[in-house]
Amino acid sequence: MSFLYKHVLLIGATSGIGKTMADKLIAEGIHVTAVGRRKDRLDAFVSNHGFSKASSLVADISDLDSLPAFVENAITQHPTIDAVFLNAGQQRRFNFASPSTVQLSQFNTEMTTNFTSFVALTHAFLPHLLASSSRTALIYTGTHISLVPGAPWPAYSASKAALDAFIQCIREQLRNTTVNILHISPPLVQSEIHDFEMGAEVGQKMGISVEEFVAETWAQLKEGKKDVYIGSVGASSKEQFMEIADKRAEAIDRLNELIRKLP
Repeated sequence: MSFLYKHVLLIGATSGIGKTMADKLIAEGIHVTAVGRRKDRLDAFVSNHGFSKASSLVADISDLDSLPAFVENAITQHPTIDAVFLNAGQQRRFNFASPSTVQLSQFNTEMTTNFTSFVALTHAFLPHLLASSSRTALIYTGTHISLVPGAPWPAYSASKAALDAFIQCIREQLRNTTVNILHISPPLVQSEIHDFEMGAEVGQKMGISVEEFVAETWAQLKEGKKDVYIGSVGASSKEQFMEIADKRAEAIDRLNELIRKLP
């Protein structure tokens, strides 16, 4: 089964997983509308690939009030969008054993960027995607620590766990529509997301390379997988981690079947 979508709007496309995935999609013949905060990087992306293959829009998804207008503009400018790839994220350490060091404004911004903005964007894009007679998709980048939380990163872990639960709920709600819900769960990947706490010299050398991650992810997406798990979480083997993921999926399926029978 091939990747079905021809025009992907990719949010968080200026660095890391998003940038590398955007390059990969274009290499596979898919038009990408790249979205991010940094206009200079977006301009460079379009210039590198050409207007026939790439386009861009500037947006700050943490500004929730701006998102309905952003989505309306995106659809007006690019009505052929058939997949929305929600990939942006932030990750910082917060130590609640030392409450004076925790800046709640930063914690709340991280929750908004990683979760609430994705809900708002899902809500805003769904009418366009549902109106299509062809298959469309919402694609979400999660993380393994949505299932196995990392104690130093409570906002990141909690926001991604909330996103994971949201994905499972809307997948069930949209099961009889043309909208596919795809979920990608990365391990530790070398990217700018770690710069907040460790700096580029250290943070961007942690984990597997972004190129390796994107190559493995693309292979599974082309196979038609709706849940893509790459690698494992620290101190657990792939088999141990997948046992958690698989048993959870089975429990979700059982609950969904039960709920469908309710009056």
